[in-house]
Amino acid sequence: MRVAHLLRKYNPAEWGGTETALQRLFEGLRPLGVAPIIFCPRGNGASATNRTGKNGDMVVPDAVERWPTTRDPLAESGYAIKTFRACVPILGISREQRRQMIAVGGNLMSFDLIYSLWREPGLDVIHSHALGRIGSIGLALAKRRGLPFVVTIHGGALDLPPGLKVRFYQAPRLSWEWGKIFGALLRSRQLLEKADAVLTCNPREAALLQEKYPGHRIQVQPHGVDTALFEEDCRHEARAAFPQIGEQKVLLAAGRIDSVKNQLWLVERLPAILMKHPKALLVLAGACTDEEFGKLLQQRIQRLGVAERVLLTGGLRPSDPSLLGLFQSAEVLLLPSISETFGLVLLEAWAAGKPVISSRTSGASALVRDGENGWLFDLSDPQPFHMALDKILLKPELAEGLGAAGRDLARSQYDIPVLAERVKNLYGELMHEKNALRNLARR
Repeated sequence: MRVAHLLRKYNPAEWGGTETALQRLFEGLRPLGVAPIIFCPRGNGASATNRTGKNGDMVVPDAVERWPTTRDPLAESGYAIKTFRACVPILGISREQRRQMIAVGGNLMSFDLIYSLWREPGLDVIHSHALGRIGSIGLALAKRRGLPFVVTIHGGALDLPPGLKVRFYQAPRLSWEWGKIFGALLRSRQLLEKADAVLTCNPREAALLQEKYPGHRIQVQPHGVDTALFEEDCRHEARAAFPQIGEQKVLLAAGRIDSVKNQLWLVERLPAILMKHPKALLVLAGACTDEEFGKLLQQRIQRLGVAERVLLTGGLRPSDPSLLGLFQSAEVLLLPSISETFGLVLLEAWAAGKPVISSRTSGASALVRDGENGWLFDLSDPQPFHMALDKILLKPELAEGLGAAGRDLARSQYDIPVLAERVKNLYGELMHEKNALRNLARR
């Protein structure tokens, strides 16, 4: 079975949860005989012919570069990567605005992709991980070739705070979005309605979609975690890579440095945390995908005088032993996101046997059982956050019990082979339905 996967961007230097989720899906599908062909825009930092993406990930000037720009995890794993020319179809925006729109999911348009998908031989399914015009091109070509079309919603479609919807979908002022013409021709607003199946990673998004598109095939498809990766003790590698952690109480926040991930909220809480827990060390592990936010974060760290109690690691490969060791060395994983449709790092923390404290997003709310495998809190009320953190740092036996409960959940319901089997079965069902319709039409 050959499946074309459409990505809106792929830059290993800005690796995040979506890239990790895709890599793990591909790893789970490979033993089942499903071969992915990855189509991504050229110039995003990784391709079969161009892997010299800019690694401007580090917020701290003297930080050590952890991930050479030549590393491409998907290519190294032997997956076929095919690039296409793409553009942001908006006039009157700066180069920086264009780069930022791509980083957060801005509207991409590609005429090259139409040709590339049409001439790709032997495809059985087209699976888009992008909405908008890229996804609509995939839908149009799938219909033209008589192939099933699946779309996965990674960043949220209906389940998004109003402010984020504006950030994702609204062009800057004093600009002209000429791509709307092609969006209308492609009927990009009907993408979810016309898809053969829509996958989303949390139940709330699925419920909202089902309400809007009754009778459509909407499937909750959580992201997976390779629990076996965390069985080997990698704490020594983490300490070798980041001597600062020493014997400190590591508070880990893993995820790209971005305003949506909201690491600034943690930095602003840090002085109060240090008053009770002077050995606490806040570790922010992830590539910076929002340069302006990264600068603001660094300025606030300096202004609050907590630079010695914050460690920024830069981008780390998901299977990097030093990253695995950070999870294993942490007292707790902190997730202060404004919006989180799933929260893959929660599963990674649980795979390492660690408790979690997360903001009350739809993704975290579907995973975390408050007081059983972690705690939830509201960003507008930091008191419950501080109370939960105090319990974890002052009661090791409680923290161990929470982490163990999370580990059991990750192993039983979110391990990669379990979830990959569901996706393969969906592909097979859709292919069977398409074949049945073709045979019926011939009669």
